[in-house]
Amino acid sequence: MLTKCKLFVAKSAGFCFGVDRAIKMVYNELDNRNNIVTLGPIIHNQNVVDDLRSKGVYPVDLSEITKGQTVIIRSHGVGKAVYEQLDKLGAEVVDATCPFVMKIHNIARERSADGYTILIAGDESHPEVQGIMGHCVGECFVFENCTEFENLVKNKNFSSKKLAILAQTTYNKNMWKECVPLFKKYLPQAEVCETICSATNIRQNEAEELAQKADLMVIVGGRHSSNTHKLKAVCEKHCKCVLVETADELRRLGLDLSGARFIGISAGASTPGYIIKEVQDTMSELLNNVDNNVDEEFNLEAIDKTLKKIYPGAKVEGTVESVNDTEVIVDIGTKHTGYVSLNELTDDPSKKPSDIVSVGDTIDLIVIKTSDTDGTVLLSKKRVDAVKSFQKIKDAAESGEILEGVVTNVVKGGVLVSSDGVKVFVPASQAAPRRDYDLNELLKQTVKFKILEVNDAKQRAVGSVRAVAREEKAAAQSKFFETAVPGAEMEGVVKSITDYGVFVDLGGVDGLVRRADLSWNRIKHPSDVVSIGDKVTVKIKDIDPETKKVSLTYKKDSENPWEIFVNNYEVGQDVKATIVSITSFGAFAQIIDGIDGLIHISQIANQRVNNVADILAVGDVVDCRITEIDPDKKRISLSRRALLDDEDESAE
Repeated sequence: MLTKCKLFVAKSAGFCFGVDRAIKMVYNELDNRNNIVTLGPIIHNQNVVDDLRSKGVYPVDLSEITKGQTVIIRSHGVGKAVYEQLDKLGAEVVDATCPFVMKIHNIARERSADGYTILIAGDESHPEVQGIMGHCVGECFVFENCTEFENLVKNKNFSSKKLAILAQTTYNKNMWKECVPLFKKYLPQAEVCETICSATNIRQNEAEELAQKADLMVIVGGRHSSNTHKLKAVCEKHCKCVLVETADELRRLGLDLSGARFIGISAGASTPGYIIKEVQDTMSELLNNVDNNVDEEFNLEAIDKTLKKIYPGAKVEGTVESVNDTEVIVDIGTKHTGYVSLNELTDDPSKKPSDIVSVGDTIDLIVIKTSDTDGTVLLSKKRVDAVKSFQKIKDAAESGEILEGVVTNVVKGGVLVSSDGVKVFVPASQAAPRRDYDLNELLKQTVKFKILEVNDAKQRAVGSVRAVAREEKAAAQSKFFETAVPGAEMEGVVKSITDYGVFVDLGGVDGLVRRADLSWNRIKHPSDVVSIGDKVTVKIKDIDPETKKVSLTYKKDSENPWEIFVNNYEVGQDVKATIVSITSFGAFAQIIDGIDGLIHISQIANQRVNNVADILAVGDVVDCRITEIDPDKKRISLSRRALLDDEDESAE
């Protein structure tokens, strides 16, 4: 029985965006100019270089360039000094530097000009790294791996310096992950820039996934190609791995393929699709020669589909590759890098990108803007969500469903509430709890609302917060009057204060605490006891279900001054009391807060008193004796004369 071998070619194999762009630029120049040269091989692929040579385009060194030549700078880019030299030579320059490499040049130039020392992860001999170094105006250092980084830190004093750490676009992503913790450990002040090309990351991840399943991985690419060697390094951790430049080279290896069940093929960024196809065909032929039953998965169009045209308004599917505080980077299946800014993710100002998506998520997007020059695509998630969400709004209008959203803007006549990406207008009369309410207090608040009307043609909707509040209040009232009983204690919030009492919101039901039920003590006004917004514990005195009126008391039984008095005082006890009022028949004196006793005019002095005010005044503190306590009428009689008589008797 034949052993079935699965032969799988990675979809991401082949030209990356930058390489494809550079090659197209060279071939386009062939139609417009003569005497064209490339500054070094345009890519690390001899087949492509030889094809261009046959068309009269030769790779040259800087020293070989002469005036009048058209010089194409390859995707690796060059340093500032090379541009200056080309200008002196009078050469016509066509810059095919990869936009992602150019981005690193800009970072290196701007940071170093601002006094930063630049640390570069990469191969110092690689043209791309040399180009990056050429844009640094100050100190710069290169390290190839974690060990070299640690040695660099130990040998150099970076403690007081501003630092920026960059990576070659084709740097090994696994190596970078190992280095990042070391950056934080040794150089916590450093700005770490994520500059590994997304296409490189995708290619390495896919190749590694294949390698984990494979008996053999075949990497196709130039032997001088950095990204091809890094691709091989990623794969050979998991299985046997060979690197070939052509299909003929694969034949000469004499591989033992007997018993192979899974063989993966990937290719570096400089490998044309037709060479990948030739390697796949050759591998299939070799497998058939050793009696393997081959199950092939390869489509040349699958490789080239990543070059498909996209346009503003197009709907695409993207896979989240990285998330930071301001944006999300996604793979949309083209040779572009997709960016979704925070304001195209959500309208919720309280959320960060990481609150919405995670690495590996697949999300639907709409193209806002494309740039083939920069190799970028600006995308929107919230606009896709808005279409889905507006349908939800329409459904809620029909069903009466209660929705939730965040107030994002105060506008003329009301507020805008964002709900799943759709902004619903809520008029002031439907947003505020009362007429004098400041709508700005609703900003950034989460509110519940119902949809009142929808304009499908204009994709607009009008909502009401008060409609939900009314329903919730009605439900709360119904529940309250079903369960509440006199004597029950409840938590509430002081809603308003009048001269005669205080209204307390019990959660949809308002209850009245009359002035006399606020405090056991004398008060001038209810505001002396509570303020609007205070949280209070009250007791239900009475409920009238028909009129929906609820009487409350705020006074605590434990604070009843009469109970305190009878528990601590008795007839015959001498006390100090404060005169609080004077009448024609005597004076009232406060014994403790809330408890007054009457000193009758006959008990003020041991002689006849015609006018109480001649002897006592409000505020006087006098010594008295309790002569009578009437519990039923809650009356207390005091005598000042009894103490004076005692004094006279003792004097005799």
